[in-house]
This record gives sequence, structure tokens and C-alpha cells, in this order.
Amino acid sequence: MKQLVITILGPDKPGLVEDISATILNHHGNWLTSNLSHLAGHFAGIIEAAVPEEHLQELQDALHSLPYLEVRIERGTDTLPDVPSEEINFVITGNDRPGIVQELASVIRHKGANITHLNSKQQSAPNWGVPIFSAVATVALPIGMNKDEVITALESITTDLIVDIEDA
Repeated sequence: MKQLVITILGPDKPGLVEDISATILNHHGNWLTSNLSHLAGHFAGIIEAAVPEEHLQELQDALHSLPYLEVRIERGTDTLPDVPSEEINFVITGNDRPGIVQELASVIRHKGANITHLNSKQQSAPNWGVPIFSAVATVALPIGMNKDEVITALESITTDLIVDIEDA
């Protein structure tokens, strides 16, 4: 089985996920993991799938022929070193401003950790009218790293940033 990472972008419409999943299934693929979103009227998705080598080209051709969608397919690899780590979900909330994601990512990288998943959004704060940034970041901390040290470093970015740990 060949592991594939498939990214898809295009105008959103009802039934789009069904079309994509049927294409994968009908060409001997197995949908493993995904992260799909509706953003500003567009569908944006990333899918991990597996397919037997003898059906790889057939699946790739079928995905590329889906109408109105930009499809990119990469073969999956494990390029990160196999370092033992602990995954922590950080819940981050604060006033939104340009550069906040870059600042968070920089602090996490400089602490020797890695963001493996990030869900973020901006919303208007009730009764304040100021945009609020909120995110859940799954972060792989090297074994032995103190998560409180990372929280302190993140919260030191600005006085209005709150970082909590999400219980599993």
C-alpha cells in the first residue's frame, strides 16, 4: 500500500466530500485521515489515503479529473526524526492581531516543540466588538520538556493571551 497526502481546494458545494470519497473508494483507495474545512466559500481539504501500488496512477488520474478542483497528491513519508514526544493540546485565546500565529509558532519552535495540528479562528467578542483569536494547537513536546515552561513562554507574548491545556 502506498500512503498518499492529497490536498484539494475549490468552490464548495453540497456533496463534494461524497464525490471525493467515492472517487477514492472506486479506485481501490482507503481514506485514512482528513482535515476538511469550508473557508470563505471554498472547500479546503487534506486527506491521507492508502492505495495498492497497481492502482496508484488510476486513483491519481481520477482525483485530478474532479471538476473545478485543484488537487495535489504527494507520497507520504515520515520525514521528522523519530524522537519520543508527548502530545499536548494547548487552547489559546487572546485579542486578535496580525502576526499572532507567527509569534505562537516561533515560541513553540524555539522551545524545541513541534505543532502537529492547528485549528484557529477569529470571532467578535460579545459586548466588546474587538476581534478575538482562539486556537487549539496540538504540540509534540520532547519527553521531559515541562509543558508549564511552554505555557509561560506563550503567555509572555502579550498580556492578553491565555493558554490552557485541553483534557483528552
